[in-house]
Amino acid sequence: MNRRQFLQTSAASALFVGMGGRRLLGAIGAGASDKSVPWVTLNNGVKMPRLGLGTMTLRGDLGVKCVAEAIGLGYRLIDTAMIYDNEVSVGEGIKQGGIKREELFITSKLWKADMGYENAKKGFQTSIDKLKVDYLDLYLIHRPFGGDWKGSWRAMEELYHQGKIKAIGMSNADLALMSDLISNFEVKPAVHQIETHAFFQEASAYDYLKQHGVQMEAWSPFAEGRHGLFANETLAAIAKKHGKSVAQVCLRWHYQRGIVVIPRSTQKAHIAENLNIFDFSLDDSDLASISSLDLNVTQFPEWT
Repeated sequence: MNRRQFLQTSAASALFVGMGGRRLLGAIGAGASDKSVPWVTLNNGVKMPRLGLGTMTLRGDLGVKCVAEAIGLGYRLIDTAMIYDNEVSVGEGIKQGGIKREELFITSKLWKADMGYENAKKGFQTSIDKLKVDYLDLYLIHRPFGGDWKGSWRAMEELYHQGKIKAIGMSNADLALMSDLISNFEVKPAVHQIETHAFFQEASAYDYLKQHGVQMEAWSPFAEGRHGLFANETLAAIAKKHGKSVAQVCLRWHYQRGIVVIPRSTQKAHIAENLNIFDFSLDDSDLASISSLDLNVTQFPEWT
């Protein structure tokens, strides 16, 4: 169940009454545009916002609208991918956002159908043509299994040296592959984007990436509401304590652990809410409670 679906349930209504209604939502939108997202410096010196907009499923006019609205609210990191089939919409949303290209951090990803040295170059060119940009801030191999990821990485290294990509990285790789990559290639991955959230905390990956100076980035930081995340009693209690929403608690938890997050929403109020996490902190007891929720099991078996 996603956040929108949860908010439509009777359980959510009862929870909201008990917690003070809009207070649980963290005063959605209130001052969100005044919240400046901090940036992190990657291992090659490039700076990356620590919170951005995920765009999977945001296609057509909806994708244009959500991207433009997010930029207007203060988002500067926009994440897309070839397989999302929305790079044209994302590019138009970026155009309508009306700010200078250099103020944005745009990520796209190479799908396995475009793996290999020559194909990766073509895949990259297709992405920037659809986005109508001259370069990408971050380009990731989306799913490195079942294809020539090594040839793809060599192509990405060349594009990186040419200045067409500011940073390169992986998405959904295992630690054995990451070790091979870090040990045997010239350009070290700057970012690894993986599934991680309260129910799948990826402690081994977290420690490994930190040790090797690779920035961890979380896709689907709310687990798409799976396993009842938005109704979870532990997260709801922490949210009540801080006058925030469960979504904001989850994002703040990632932020305090140094993980970049790219939550997705079709609702402007939720996009604003997700940005409003920099005016509170989780304490040690909060962090311990969230740590206890780890099931160490993916909530997206279709990706495995």
